[in-house]
Amino acid sequence: MEHISFLFQGVVAVSVLIVWVFRYHNVITEFQQFGYSDVFRNFVGASKIAISTLLLTGIWYAELTPYAATGMAAFMLAAQLSHLRVKNPFTQRLPSLVFLFMSLFIALFHFGVI
Repeated sequence: MEHISFLFQGVVAVSVLIVWVFRYHNVITEFQQFGYSDVFRNFVGASKIAISTLLLTGIWYAELTPYAATGMAAFMLAAQLSHLRVKNPFTQRLPSLVFLFMSLFIALFHFGVI
């Protein structure tokens, strides 16, 4: 289970970093579709980048991991609600749904629930 958690930490963290750094044009389009402000988009981006960094750091400092994973899960849940609100198709919601479940697994594993 520990290996799965480490794998999930890396996948979630690196994927979120790639989206918010290299695919930022897609983020801009989505946040406009959601009707959110640029300030809010930038807050979410900075927060997700920070949490991704904490997830990666948590590979070596495990005490950071459950809190970072919980924070990422909260953002992914908010993404799901935003996609549902604007009635995006399931394929558009799927990445954040997968990352939500991965983040929950990481958090539950590090909190000792599973």
